[in-house]
Amino acid sequence: MKLKKILAAFLAAAMCVSLASCSGDTGSSSSAETESSSAAESSSEESAAETSGNAAAQDPTEVLTDARIGVQLGTTGDQYIDGDIQDGLLGSAELTRYSKGMEAVQALLQDKLDAVVIDNEPAKVFVEENEGLVILDSAYTEEDYAICIAKDNTELLEQFNTAIGELKEDGTLQQLLDYYINGVEGAEPYTSPEGITYNGTLTMATNAEFPPYEYHDSSSGEDKIVGLDVDFARAICDKLGMELEVTDMAFDSIIPAVQSGKADFGAAGMTVTPDREENVSFTDSYCTGIQVVIVKDAAAE
Repeated sequence: MKLKKILAAFLAAAMCVSLASCSGDTGSSSSAETESSSAAESSSEESAAETSGNAAAQDPTEVLTDARIGVQLGTTGDQYIDGDIQDGLLGSAELTRYSKGMEAVQALLQDKLDAVVIDNEPAKVFVEENEGLVILDSAYTEEDYAICIAKDNTELLEQFNTAIGELKEDGTLQQLLDYYINGVEGAEPYTSPEGITYNGTLTMATNAEFPPYEYHDSSSGEDKIVGLDVDFARAICDKLGMELEVTDMAFDSIIPAVQSGKADFGAAGMTVTPDREENVSFTDSYCTGIQVVIVKDAAAE
């Protein structure tokens, strides 16, 4: 597997995910949308400056070459690093897989690893919550996120794509991106509209260790799985007149659960890859993510 370098000047440009980038819509935007986008870009630039720290000038390939690298099992970070090691692109680098991204971060803090490769959004959370870590400014890869559905369930795939198109068009997706990712002031999570008649339940398989896409929240006194993917899935299910049921499981169990019918669909910041497309079908993409590299901040040591 070839290393897909994305030589973005800064993480900020990749972190700010707009509706246009997700939907491919080239139409004109209203002034309000333009102001919201500008605010999101400004917020993302500030966030990048805060989290990148002294790692800004480092190149991901140089950092990962001959390094001890941690990833979350079954993620695209796992696939990319494993492939690049097999192709000899990272020297004598060693790969260690963890069932949760936070476990890899803890290993990095304990000097058991030199770097962790993971999606940018949870990376920001991990860096914010753990002093002494930084994110490299240059991205490792760029990827499209989509929802996976069993290959023989073409009817559900068509229904999901129709609903996704409508949620892009009516601004619901942008609202969720602004709330969970862009940090736009005044943005809100999704709330189901009143008056919906539900005619059944759809089960979503996820791995709730991937903030802000899906994670556990006990702030209300009750443990709930929340996040962008959960809200977006609920909005899709509302369009279809179906209630949403969320099942938490290991990331690498999601596709088998969808294949076997234990879950109707999977959503977990899941990247569309050729290998995965051999086993499941994917909906239209709803946002773009990037894999980044977390390292210890040399200035903090």
